[in-house]
Amino acid sequence: MQAAQDRQKNYADQKRKLMEFEVENRVMLKFVEEPVKIMEREIKRLKQSRIPLVKVRWNSRRGPEFTWEREDSFKHKYPQLFTNQASPSTTRS
Repeated sequence: MQAAQDRQKNYADQKRKLMEFEVENRVMLKFVEEPVKIMEREIKRLKQSRIPLVKVRWNSRRGPEFTWEREDSFKHKYPQLFTNQASPSTTRS
């Protein structure tokens, strides 16, 4: 197993190029996609656990894109999307 990992690492390292830039160089940066809005919520049920998920709309150069993300890690990374959301316990009467 270790020999196979070493062989793959060696192959990948040969393809990798070290890049250095000067202060006046012009470079193209990859446009960063940001989340726009939480569209839906869902709870994934496993045998003994429940995982809260959120469907997120992203702004993308290719058009709107949607992904399902874990709510806890997403809330930690993008808390501003959760400030205006009503909690599930307050939405039910």
